[in-house]
Amino acid sequence: MPELVLYEEYSREDVHRIFAPDTQFTPQAGTWGLQGVVPIPDRIGDNVFFVTFGQKQGEHTFDEGITDEGVLSWQSQPRQSLDDPRVLQWISHDEFLSNIYLFLRTSGNRKYAYLGRLKYLDHDRELERPVYFQWQILDWSISRERQAELGIQLHSVAREHPVLPQNSEPGNVPGEIIEVDPPAKAKVRGQTTLQFRGRKRPDYSLKDAADRRLGYAGEIAVLAKEKQHLASIGRKDLAEKVVHVSEIEGDGAGYDIRSFDADGEIRYIEVKTTRGNISTPFFMAVNEVKFAELHQKQYTLFRLFDFEIGTKSGRVFRIEGNIKEALQFEAINYRVRA
Repeated sequence: MPELVLYEEYSREDVHRIFAPDTQFTPQAGTWGLQGVVPIPDRIGDNVFFVTFGQKQGEHTFDEGITDEGVLSWQSQPRQSLDDPRVLQWISHDEFLSNIYLFLRTSGNRKYAYLGRLKYLDHDRELERPVYFQWQILDWSISRERQAELGIQLHSVAREHPVLPQNSEPGNVPGEIIEVDPPAKAKVRGQTTLQFRGRKRPDYSLKDAADRRLGYAGEIAVLAKEKQHLASIGRKDLAEKVVHVSEIEGDGAGYDIRSFDADGEIRYIEVKTTRGNISTPFFMAVNEVKFAELHQKQYTLFRLFDFEIGTKSGRVFRIEGNIKEALQFEAINYRVRA
């Protein structure tokens, strides 16, 4: 039986033997032999995507592509609308609960290259038949040599979605952290066509969670912001007492910075930083969540996003008090005992 290896090439029959060896395979026919999206038997929400660039169906030509940061632009079948059950399943896709495996080829006479699992990023909520999606390819690390061997040409932006004018979204000013209002907790997935056609950034959440340099840089930025704020309100004495706790004690304290309010009362600050936009998920350890719950009256979460390490700039919003009322928490891992 073949093994699943990133960037190796497979026939449809090879892929069938990996995911559904107990079912029948018929070349050029049936689910595994013909369809573009194949549900994996006995695995709820798991699918295989077979994608061929430049493919046509009737009068529709699929204009799909991959950015150099691993963002896949992909379209559903031309007959599918926004209320199609399978489309709704893809829109609600959670990469921690189910898997979508991408197999892609650049022409019909090649085998399919396995490019990895997908994470839902966005869809155009104004267009249908087909529905336009963008997905993040997880663990995106293909070499230039392998790209060339597979015939894959990458793009700085999604091919069918041109860049908006530069003044459509303000850029980061070096050294500046711009504070914005926190987003509403309940959010409808998908964007308007104009929003969707803007530059799509990859979802860095998984990489960011493991990037200690990024987390540290974000904490330093908030630390400076706190000291500057206290000094600006005439409390330089308190500014000098602000402590970067996570640097001194590590992650065990449950928060990152000990600061003060104008009256000298202690404030506990947690900083969560991503390069992705305001809707990019972030991760909190159990001890961090517990600490936030126990110290609600003194607690502030600084959510730093669109952050650039090189310029030390980005945007931030803050949540004070009960963070579970303002944010959505999803259980990902469990500690299990026998």
